[in-house]
This record gives sequence, C-alpha cells and structure tokens, in this order.
Amino acid sequence: MTEEIPGIALTEEMNNSQKLFVRYLVAVLIDLTVLNLFDEFWDLVAIGPFSISVLAAILLQVLLKATLVLEHKVAAYFNSKTSGFARFMRFFTAWLILFGSKFVMLGAIDFAFGDDVLFTGPEHGVVSFIVVIMVMLAAEEVAVRIYGRLGTNS
Repeated sequence: MTEEIPGIALTEEMNNSQKLFVRYLVAVLIDLTVLNLFDEFWDLVAIGPFSISVLAAILLQVLLKATLVLEHKVAAYFNSKTSGFARFMRFFTAWLILFGSKFVMLGAIDFAFGDDVLFTGPEHGVVSFIVVIMVMLAAEEVAVRIYGRLGTNS
C-alpha cells in the first residue's frame, strides 16, 4: 500500500525490520539530544566531542534495551510461579536489575569513553547519571505516546 503525503516523497508501508530500525534510530537521536542538552546546561555532565556523544547514545541505547530484555526474562520466570515469595521476587529482581544496571551502564561508559564522558556530583556521579537516564526514558516515552496518538487520529 502506498500513500502520498503532500510535500513529502512517496511512502510505502514499512516491514518489521524497517519499523525496528526507525524506532531505534529515533531512540538514539532522543538519547543524543538529552545527553547534549545535559552537557550544555548542567555542570555535572561533561561530554567531549560530538562523535563521542553519538557513540555514548548508541551504547546507552543498547544497554537500556539489554536491561529491559533481562528484566522481562526474569519477570516471566517469576510470573510462571504462583507463590507469594515468587511474586515478591518478581518485584525485587525487577528493582535490582533496573537499579543495578545503572552501575553497569556507568561502568561501561567510563570504560568505553574515559574522561570524554563524565558524570560528576553526588555519589561519584551516580546521581547525575541516573537523572540523565530517567530523562532519556521519559523523553522516549513521550515520543512513543505522541506517535501512538498520531496513529489513532488518522
């Protein structure tokens, strides 16, 4: 099915691979924007050259998605159990993975980029890093919601 949008090239319906590509491209661009805004306006975040911020945004997107995959797999395991302990472990492991992954991500950023990407401030930069990640996730969620609303009003 093709649809012509005035002022824009002819578009075709996307396959799943194309949809995933666009979704992750947009997510990386959102992360890149958030990183660079924090670099520009918050003294606790310092990022070197633009090319480093692009690579950092890609690395963070990969690590965020890997975290979600792991959290969903662990959640599925505990959701298959019926005991109260399993329910507790479902929520506890979700918290542990989602919170603990931030330390892994911060370590990966430090390992990959060293002094070119710095998060400073309270708790050796952990607080500023978590703030940046939370803003990235919030910005991605806003974009997903806007996209979803555009589809329902067509």
